Amino acid sequence: MKSLWLESSPQIPTDTFVANAQYDSVVVGAGITGLTTAALLTRSGQRVAVLEARSVGAVATGNSTAKVSLLQGTQLSAIIKHHGADLARHYVTGNREGQSWLLRFCDEHGVGYDTRDAFNYAVTDDGARLLSEERDACADGGLTATLEDTSELPFPVKRTLRVAGQAQIHPMEVLAALAADLRKHSGQLFDGVRVTGVKTGSAKGDRISVNTPRGDLAAHNVILATGTPILDRGGHFSVLEPRRSYAVAFTVQDEIPRGMYLSVDSPSRTLRTADVEGRPYLIVGGNGHAVGRQAHTQALVDDVIRWTQEHFPTAQASFSWSAQDYRPASSVPYVGRMPVGGHSIYTATGFNKWGFTNGVAAALALSAEILGGHMPWAKELYKTRVGKQDALSTAKAGAGVGLEMVSGWLSGLTRSSHAQPPEGQGSVVREGARPVGICQVDGVTHRVSAVCPHMGGVLSWNDAEQSWDCPLHGSRFTYDGTRLEGPATRDLSAP
Repeated sequence: MKSLWLESSPQIPTDTFVANAQYDSVVVGAGITGLTTAALLTRSGQRVAVLEARSVGAVATGNSTAKVSLLQGTQLSAIIKHHGADLARHYVTGNREGQSWLLRFCDEHGVGYDTRDAFNYAVTDDGARLLSEERDACADGGLTATLEDTSELPFPVKRTLRVAGQAQIHPMEVLAALAADLRKHSGQLFDGVRVTGVKTGSAKGDRISVNTPRGDLAAHNVILATGTPILDRGGHFSVLEPRRSYAVAFTVQDEIPRGMYLSVDSPSRTLRTADVEGRPYLIVGGNGHAVGRQAHTQALVDDVIRWTQEHFPTAQASFSWSAQDYRPASSVPYVGRMPVGGHSIYTATGFNKWGFTNGVAAALALSAEILGGHMPWAKELYKTRVGKQDALSTAKAGAGVGLEMVSGWLSGLTRSSHAQPPEGQGSVVREGARPVGICQVDGVTHRVSAVCPHMGGVLSWNDAEQSWDCPLHGSRFTYDGTRLEGPATRDLSAP
C-alpha cells in the first residue's frame, strides 16, 4: 500500500549525516510537526538537525487525508465534557493559529491548496443529536458552525454541520516546502537515521546525547515529533490509544462533492477531493480500529471500496493506504517538556487525526518555549500532563492491553508445523515457549520473533499492509522484522 501523496511526492533533498556534530536543537521526526518546529527554530538562528528514521512524511503525514480543518468530528464536545468550555476555547485558538500559519506559509512559498467548507454529517437520529451537541460546543469554543438539513452527498443524510472556509492540501508538497525552508536557513535534514535513545547529562543545561546506529549527536534541546514518543520515561504510551484507519483514492466519472465530509456515525467515513498531476480524485476513508486487534485488515479496505462504489457507481480504486493516529486519554494533545527527567527534551503527541492544525500549533508552542516566547493559549492548552487521571480514564483500554498480552503469551498460539502460510498471509505460532511469526511475501517465507521489543507484546499479522503489528502500544514492523513506527526503537529479533 502506498498513498496518492507519496506516489506523487516531489523530490526532497537531504543532507549527509556526520556523527558527533553539535546542534542547538535536534528534532526527531520529519512530518508536519517536526519540520515546522525545525523551520521555526532555524529562522531564529538556531543550528538545527532533523533526524528521520525512514523518509520525509513516511508515517502519518504522508498517509493522511490532509484536511486542514477546525471542524474535527465531535472533538470539541469531548473536550468540554472532560475539561470545560475554557479549554475548548484555547484548543480552537491554538488550532486556528496553526491553520493560519500553515496556509500563510503555503501562500508565501507557492504551495497550492483548496479552500473548502468542512462538514460533519449524520445518517442516523443519534448522529443528528451528536451534531447538535457539537454545534453547541463549537459556539462555546468560539467557532462558528451551522446546522443544515441538506447536502451534496449522493445518499440521504439526517443533518450536516458546516464550518466554512477550511482547506485541503497535498501534504508532501507542504513538507517539501518546509524542508527547503529549513535548509535555506542552514538547517540539516537526515533521512534513514533512526534514533534509538536520548541521554541527558547529570545537570540541567548539559548537552543531550542523541543516539543512532550511525553515531551520536549532541544538542541543547531535543524535540520528539514522532507519532508517539520513542522514550518511555514520560509514560505517554500508557495514555495513548494507537489506531489505524484506511483511505482509497478513486477516479470517478460521477459528480463528486466539493466539500470535505466526515461522518459522526459508525462505521466512520471521510471524503475529500484532490487534483494531483492534472487528474481529479475522490478520496474516501474510514474503518478505524485499535492497532493489532483487527483480523483481516484487507477486508476493511475492501469495505471502503464497496461503500464508495455503491454511492459512486463509476468509482475505480487507484491508490489505497493506511495511517496510524494516537487518541489521547485527556482529549487534548500532550505537548511540552517531557515530565520525568526531561530537562530540555520536548514531546508533541496525541493529535487524534488532526495533525495539520494541532501539529503546527504544537510547533508554534514548542519553538516559542525553546526561544523564550510566550503563547497564553498554549500555556493553558498544554498544561495537561500524564498522570493519575489519565491512567483512570484509560483503565478500560489498559485492561484490553493486559488481556492482549496474556492471551498472546498463554493461549491462541498453535504449535509450529511445516505448513507454509498462503501468499500474503502470516500467523503466529509457538515454538517451545516462544511466539514466532511466519509469513509468505512474494514467494519468500519469513520467520521473525513475534514478541515486540518495546514491552513484550505478542504481534499480529496485518494482511492489508503485510506487517507485524503490536496490540499493546502500536509498534509496527515489516514482514521481515524491520521497525516501521511506534514506541519500539529496535527491529524484531530472529526467532
